[in-house]
Amino acid sequence: MAGRRDDNRLADAQAVPIREIVERLGDRLDLKRAGVELVGPCPACGGNDRFSVNLQRNVFNCRHCGGGDGIRLVQQVLACEFPEALNWLVGAADVQIDPAEQKRRAEKRQQQKERAAREAARRREDAIRAARAIWRAGQPISGSPVERYLARRGIRIDLVPGQLICLRYHPDLPYMVPGDAGNGWSEIWRGPAMLAAMQEPSGRFSGGHRTWLDLDQPKGKAVIRHNGEISKSKKTLGSKKGSAIRLVQRGVVPVMVMGEGIETTLTAAIAGTFPDAWFWAGIDLGNMAGRRVLSGKGMKYAGVPDLEDADAFLPPPGIERLIYIQDGDSEPKSTRAKLLAGLRRAKAVQGVGSIQIVHAGEGRDLNDVLMGADDE
Repeated sequence: MAGRRDDNRLADAQAVPIREIVERLGDRLDLKRAGVELVGPCPACGGNDRFSVNLQRNVFNCRHCGGGDGIRLVQQVLACEFPEALNWLVGAADVQIDPAEQKRRAEKRQQQKERAAREAARRREDAIRAARAIWRAGQPISGSPVERYLARRGIRIDLVPGQLICLRYHPDLPYMVPGDAGNGWSEIWRGPAMLAAMQEPSGRFSGGHRTWLDLDQPKGKAVIRHNGEISKSKKTLGSKKGSAIRLVQRGVVPVMVMGEGIETTLTAAIAGTFPDAWFWAGIDLGNMAGRRVLSGKGMKYAGVPDLEDADAFLPPPGIERLIYIQDGDSEPKSTRAKLLAGLRRAKAVQGVGSIQIVHAGEGRDLNDVLMGADDE
């Protein structure tokens, strides 16, 4: 039976819109429209609204099980393997297709690809404009709840090298989710927030990172409940691909230290171990790592980067030493492989001479170490 690599039906299966797949799956899914998404219980693990299908991006996600494309959706809902999912989507492998039909399908796939790319670019620019408007409404962090929040996390801003111009304070930022009726967005929370500017390698503003605050909570982050579940207190708006939050940047220096989050990276900055380094937050692990080469025995944890991934983060030219901070509050073996892939990409593409992973210890991140805590 054909596998992923040699099955010539793959392109046809990938071209099936996920909206059509959902319709064909019928009552196996119990989803309601919420903006550009369909939301409901996961067919594998249940819940209320942890499962979503993004009709524009042609992907699905479960906050517990993970996600993927339309083929993976069929696998998850029908509990079948990859070849069986292709059979369900586009028919058996031994069915011969007329060359003229093959050409028509190829042209249709290309048209769909170009249309999707234009739509994605439009949505990205709309999101960046919205993020820029929020950023412009922000205020300096000195004397604000953001300064008190960071102090709660053990970070005194007077100890941070530089001015932290990439952070701002918003006194009353709404927390929006897709509307239940599928017509726009609904506000489920409003309150003070820390804003952070995300920047592309060129320095262009690419979006905003938002952390909603509640200084009555132990670590100062808001607890936002929606439909019986706790929503993340941190969200991005805009395009994070290849971008970073440039927390500390002074002149031209050869050393860069990067953690996933703002708090982790600032914790490293005030430690004083690298007094002349740049300290950037990579936003999330996927952005720092980029795509990996996973096919082949033993490749899952090998940390080999896919060098064709043009969207992954790369440090700017001139960085000679790149240090990634590994949080201990995620699966260690997989996390290390992902970070290693990102570091090796920087070495191969940008010529970084020295790469290193610093691990905070199992079950906690670097900021937990600073605070003397064992969990978030």
